[in-house]
Amino acid sequence: MSLSRIMHRHPVSVTPTTSVRAAAKKMKDERIGSVLVKKNGKFVGIVTDTDMVRKVVALGKDTAKVTVETIMTSPVATIEDTRNVHDAHDMMGDLGVRHLCISKAGEIVGIISVRDLLLYFQQTSEPKISQD
Repeated sequence: MSLSRIMHRHPVSVTPTTSVRAAAKKMKDERIGSVLVKKNGKFVGIVTDTDMVRKVVALGKDTAKVTVETIMTSPVATIEDTRNVHDAHDMMGDLGVRHLCISKAGEIVGIISVRDLLLYFQQTSEPKISQD
């Protein structure tokens, strides 16, 4: 199955000057684990809940003062929308990431997470372990 069928087509984004606290609230409200950082109409980075914990909270920094631009990962990892879920799974494993942006002709058109892949594999595979 191609990634275009399981991707989220409208990635949630924030500006580079958004505080980590505001981005975290947006992620909580949207029930997502990452936000893309958008500058001048282009996605320039990604911030995940793990980034927030490791780069801000664990270091005792003020989440209201730290901006997402200072902790974002850039450039974002991308995979073409014509690739399949197994390719995305392999790429996430190789890169050690939990989110991939989906691109079409070089433009980001969506995003998937490991949770999306997990749900896909859960729906399409036969149970191998039975529960008592």
